[in-house]
Amino acid sequence: MKKLTLLLSAAILVFFLVACSETSSTNAKNDEKENSQSEEAASDKKEEKKEKEDTKPPQPYEAIKPAEDAKPLKEKMTEEELAKMPVVEAHGGDRTRMIPVGDTLVKGAEDQTDGPLKDHRLVAYYGHPNSTNMGILGEMEPDALMEKLKEQTQAYSNADPSRPAIPTIELISTVAQRNPGPEGKYYHMTSPEQIDEYAKLAKENNALLMLDVQLGTDSVMNQVKLIEKWLKLPYVHLAIDTEFHVGEGETPGINLGQVNGAEVQEAVDYISKMVEENNLPDKIVLVHQFMDEALTNKEAIQPTENVEVALNYDGWGPSSTKMSLYRKFVRNEAVQYGGFKVFYKKDEPVLSAEEVLQLDPNPAIINYQ
Repeated sequence: MKKLTLLLSAAILVFFLVACSETSSTNAKNDEKENSQSEEAASDKKEEKKEKEDTKPPQPYEAIKPAEDAKPLKEKMTEEELAKMPVVEAHGGDRTRMIPVGDTLVKGAEDQTDGPLKDHRLVAYYGHPNSTNMGILGEMEPDALMEKLKEQTQAYSNADPSRPAIPTIELISTVAQRNPGPEGKYYHMTSPEQIDEYAKLAKENNALLMLDVQLGTDSVMNQVKLIEKWLKLPYVHLAIDTEFHVGEGETPGINLGQVNGAEVQEAVDYISKMVEENNLPDKIVLVHQFMDEALTNKEAIQPTENVEVALNYDGWGPSSTKMSLYRKFVRNEAVQYGGFKVFYKKDEPVLSAEEVLQLDPNPAIINYQ
């Protein structure tokens, strides 16, 4: 009887070991299958991304070539300048650079697009053709404006030959005003004929056009849809002037406006989808800010595979103050790229291209008003 019990126990043990072996084998095969499927999915995704990149239309611009004798930016800076940001930008804080000189992507950011900012920088002239008070764009006839813009762009290509600059027109397409206007939204739409004129000017000069919206009491998305016809052109991009977006009962120019980052992101996502659906070159969304209150919830703003995002500090006054505020609003509250505005008539002094490129990080967009 004892012998029979031992035989039965041995048989059960053998059965158990065989079952475990089969289960282990099955699990191993399942794991192997899942790993194989995962690798195939990753490979398919990689192939899909490569195919998407290969089929993207080319960017329709021509950067200004650096002069033959232009020296690399780093060769024109001292060891201290290469290691530390300007004293005025640090504003009494640590001067250690966050980003190496010449790089424009902010710390921790990446660019998955084939957009203009990946290997170039933009130099833009800002304003409205009907106003001399709103920027240089309204002070000159279109052809003369383009000639001067190319000269200013050349200065940046020469200052940093590794990142040739692209001439850009930043045209205010919806102008905030102090009366409700025909739509009751405290803005006036620039005439389609004028937008067409500057779109043609940009295209003929292999430049870019950036349409700036000042919002009034209208929403960001409504304004984007107002200019969607032009945003579907391959060389047209979007800028958002946050300070002119006021609430009901407030008046642009009297009350400081504000845009929530979630509204900006809605526009980024909308334009990203537009790029895909219309087979367009990748786009830029530029967001202006000169005070904390003008742009809230910045963490909601995220670039996409089709849209680059730049935060632009656009205050005027003493250049030392402007540089420290660039550190505050752009460097320390970064999204992807930085922008910096220069006022020909209001800055003290007007910074040269070389001085602007001392900033940490180097601005990817410099606009002039």
